[in-house]
Amino acid sequence: MRGVRTFWRCVTVLGGLAALFLPPAGAAAALSRDDPAPRPFGADCDVVVEGSRATAYCRNSYLDTDRVQLHVECARWWDVDADSSPVDVAATAYATLTERCWKEIQAAWVSHVRVP
Repeated sequence: MRGVRTFWRCVTVLGGLAALFLPPAGAAAALSRDDPAPRPFGADCDVVVEGSRATAYCRNSYLDTDRVQLHVECARWWDVDADSSPVDVAATAYATLTERCWKEIQAAWVSHVRVP
């Protein structure tokens, strides 16, 4: 009788582990669809901060146009954060964006939006 309990405990534990690590039945159908891979997107941007001025150099290597915008967060509480005007960077195009603070810059980054 004790061997039967041990057997069923092992079966229960193995079933629970299988449920954790095996994908559900519907997932196999979702994985087997012939969905195309998403196209690469986004301009490659280098942000350089020199004192109170930030400059972003962006080059788009992909087919889709990328709308880039430089955002600057100033270090001083009284200094106003700045956002550049958005610029559309077409395929193989290049853009330079600049913004500044009155004093030090705490952070600077570029946002990307795919243009339809």
